[in-house]
Amino acid sequence: MTNMMHDKGLSSQIGWQNRDASGNVLSTRQRMTMHRLRTWDERFRTRNSKERNLKQALGEIDRMSSSLGLPEPIRETASVIYRRALASDLLPGRSIEAIATAALHAAARQAGIPRTVDEVAAVSRVDEMEFKRAYRYIVRELHLEIAPPDPEQYVSRFASELSLSEETEIRARELLRIAEENELQSGKSPVGLAAAALYAAALLTDEKLTQDDVSVVADVSSVTIRNHYRELLEADSKSPSMDNERLQRY
Repeated sequence: MTNMMHDKGLSSQIGWQNRDASGNVLSTRQRMTMHRLRTWDERFRTRNSKERNLKQALGEIDRMSSSLGLPEPIRETASVIYRRALASDLLPGRSIEAIATAALHAAARQAGIPRTVDEVAAVSRVDEMEFKRAYRYIVRELHLEIAPPDPEQYVSRFASELSLSEETEIRARELLRIAEENELQSGKSPVGLAAAALYAAALLTDEKLTQDDVSVVADVSSVTIRNHYRELLEADSKSPSMDNERLQRY
C-alpha cells in the first residue's frame, strides 16, 4: 500500500495500451469499447468528492516534489499530512493546491530537507501568501512538530550548486556554529545566513565566489549576504582558531 495514491494502490486499473494479451493492436470498435470501460473504471475509482479531492491533491504533491527534487519518503509524509487535513475537515475555504503545497513544505521541514518558501512558491499553483497562510493553518490545527529552520540544512545544497570545495562547506558550517553560540541567528533568515556563511567561508579559504553567485543560488539579495557575512567574520575573529578536533565534528 502507498499513501501517495488516493486509493492507496488497492484498486485495479485498465491500461491504456490498446493491445490485447498477445500484443495485437485492437480494432476500432474494440478501442471504443475499451475507452468506455476506462471512463467508467476511472469514475468508479473516485466515487465521491473526497476521493476526487484527494486524487487531485496527491497529483499536485507528486508534481511539486518532482520539480523540487524531493525524495519519495517526503512525498509519502506530505500525502499523510494532506489526508489528515482532509479528515479533519480543514479544506473548506481553502484551495486544494494551497493545502497540498503546505503539506509538502511541512513534510520537507520535518525531514530536515527544507526548500525555501520562494522555491516552493515557484512550483505551486497558488501565490506565496496563500501558501504561507495554509502552512501556518495546518501546522497549528494538526499540531505538527516542526523544529525552527536551521541554516545548516541549506549549506550542502547551496555548496553543491555553487561547486564549492568540501573545505569551504566545512568552514561555512563552523561559521554558523559560532554564530549560534553568539546568538547571531535570532531574527535572521536561515537561508540568508546560510548564503552569507558560504560567501564568508569562501573568503577564508581563498575560493573564488561572488556575492551575486550566492545570491542567485540562494535566492536572497546581495545586500542580505553583505550584511550578514561581516557579522559572521567578526564573530569568527573572536573565536579560537579551528583545530583538528573541531574539524572532525563536521
